[in-house]
Amino acid sequence: MAENSPARVVADADVLAADLLCGGPARATLDHVRRHSWVTLVASDALLDDAQAVVADLSDDALAADWRERIEAERESVDHPERDHPALASAYRGEAAHVISYDETLRSAKTGPTLFDAEPLYELVESGDYRGPDRDPRA
Repeated sequence: MAENSPARVVADADVLAADLLCGGPARATLDHVRRHSWVTLVASDALLDDAQAVVADLSDDALAADWRERIEAERESVDHPERDHPALASAYRGEAAHVISYDETLRSAKTGPTLFDAEPLYELVESGDYRGPDRDPRA
C-alpha cells in the first residue's frame, strides 16, 4: 500500500454540507483544496450520499442534486466496504492524510474500537477468508 499523501484530503459529510450551506470555516478549508490543482478531494459515493442527504434535509432536493453533480466532478472516487465509516474509509482507501470533520468523536480513543472491523481489513491485506482472531490480545 502506498504512503498517505498530505495533498489528499477527505471532508466529512457535515463539512461538505456546511461548505455549501453555511460558508465559514468549512468553505475556507475546502477553498484551499479547490484553489490548488495538486490537492485532491477524496470521497466515496457513500460519503457523498450522506452529504447530499444533509443538504436535502436542510434545503431542498434540487439544490442537493445540483451540488452532487458538481462535487462528483471535483472529487476522486474511492470504494470501501458498506459498513465502514464513509469519511474514514475514504481516507484510508484513498490514501488521504487528512480527514476534516466537525464530528469530535472521531478524535476520541473510544472511537477506535467502533471503527476497526477485522474482516474487511483481513481481506485487504491477506489472502483467503477471515476466520476470526488468531491470538490472545492479552498474552
